[in-house]
Amino acid sequence: MPQLFRRRTNGYVQLFLALVALTVLLAGVALSLNGSPYATGQNAVPEQPVPFSHQHHVGGLGIDCQYCHTSVDRSSFAGLPDTQTCMTCHSQLWTNADMLAPVRQSLARKEPIEWVRVHDLPDHVYFNHQMHVNNGVGCESCHGRVDRMPLMRQDKPLTMKWCLECHRNPGPRLRPKDKITEMGYSPDSGRSADDYLALYDIHTDRMTECSTCHR
Repeated sequence: MPQLFRRRTNGYVQLFLALVALTVLLAGVALSLNGSPYATGQNAVPEQPVPFSHQHHVGGLGIDCQYCHTSVDRSSFAGLPDTQTCMTCHSQLWTNADMLAPVRQSLARKEPIEWVRVHDLPDHVYFNHQMHVNNGVGCESCHGRVDRMPLMRQDKPLTMKWCLECHRNPGPRLRPKDKITEMGYSPDSGRSADDYLALYDIHTDRMTECSTCHR
């Protein structure tokens, strides 16, 4: 019986199998990296013009989130405090501190401080702070325990998967309106997830549609 394949065919097959294995390996690495902090920016701490400490201001002094982020409950963005807000205290406290020099310069020049965004979603994603805050989603649900952060960092991955997990089942993550900015909130044992869905009139049947976040 004549030989159907040449001897070099074994080498071709081995090379093909090696390329398939390498492709699968690279695909697995790419998928792993895509959801890793390296790609999502989770735990990243960008350098700011002023080393503002939420741990000190929120955890130590007890300043409420809305004192600085005034538009969080009535706008799509949370807003950043103007220099005058900072100087409400710092015109009397730490007036000559070197780290606050950019704040004093901002006031003197009447130019806003150029803060670096920590939570920066892609341009094709629509996120509305007002919609979430007024429907029972607490600040720490997305931003983490800022009262424990000496420097602000991105606490959550902010991936589509992460967002959808909440949109599919938001009930357990909701809280009373007067607890929205509370850090370390403990769920109210007297209310169930369904109670909160009814309280805020939330209907989950359309919360995972593409147009909810992509417009």
